[in-house]
Amino acid sequence: MSAQTNKWRRIVRNMHRDKLLYLLALPCLLYFAVFKYLPMWGVTIAFKDFSPYRGFMDSPWAGLKHFERFFTHPDFWILLRNTLAINFLNLTLFFPLPIMLALLMNEIRVSWFKKTIQSIVYLPHFLSWVIIAGLTIIMLSYSEGFVNHVLAQMGYARLDFLTRPEWFWLLLTFQSIWKEAGWGTVIFLAAIASVDPSLYEASRMDGAGRLRQMWHVTLPAIRNVIVILLILRVGNIMDVGFEQVYLMMNGAVARVADVFDTYVYRSGIQQGQFSYSTAVGLFKSVVGIILVVSANYLSKKFGEDGVY
Repeated sequence: MSAQTNKWRRIVRNMHRDKLLYLLALPCLLYFAVFKYLPMWGVTIAFKDFSPYRGFMDSPWAGLKHFERFFTHPDFWILLRNTLAINFLNLTLFFPLPIMLALLMNEIRVSWFKKTIQSIVYLPHFLSWVIIAGLTIIMLSYSEGFVNHVLAQMGYARLDFLTRPEWFWLLLTFQSIWKEAGWGTVIFLAAIASVDPSLYEASRMDGAGRLRQMWHVTLPAIRNVIVILLILRVGNIMDVGFEQVYLMMNGAVARVADVFDTYVYRSGIQQGQFSYSTAVGLFKSVVGIILVVSANYLSKKFGEDGVY
């Protein structure tokens, strides 16, 4: 009997043994198959002059025409600059904040106070970007905004927070921090809770204070979680988030606000260029895959586990 036959028999035997577990996982497998993998057939639109009336199969083949058009378009470098700049600010300002917040909250010894703070910082995660944008406009509007009312009462000039291009990227970053920092904190607090308490006891016996324990015990213990989330963040570097940018965009900041997501919406939905917008989206996905694989490879080179 060949080794290949033995392998398949072993697989069948294991599946029969764990049939209840496979049955439990079946809904998730079906979800990914139907909503994630089958729609990948749609990427063929990027290589055709797609017509909804002709369908996938009868639309004429276009090759790389749409990719060439996109890469030579004057807006390509503007879209790339805006997308990378917003994600770079998120990576440098937003990503470390939940880690620091989790470390600080872990030092709170009063249980009810810790839970209260955790609920307060976690609550904005459940708000939609429509609400976040509305609150931002209410707070920062030039004529009726609360902040400008306070500045006027103090004798200072009003500021155009929402129409200053040089402030737009930071405004998006602070919105993301306020909305999602609490969610990241929950993840890191869960990782900190799994740290072996004996490590803290040993560090205290060696004379380490709270700050030393954070630096030499807590951070190394959750380093693998930090690396995994960093890899996933790098993989999404071409994806800013359509809703947030679209809701905050206006004519004054359009030059710095237009990103790949809004460009796909404008060219694909509003202008009906389905093949062209699919090519743009496929470009984003390919770059994301390359970044994830590269970041995972580098993490393994430096001795970390990585995503896979």
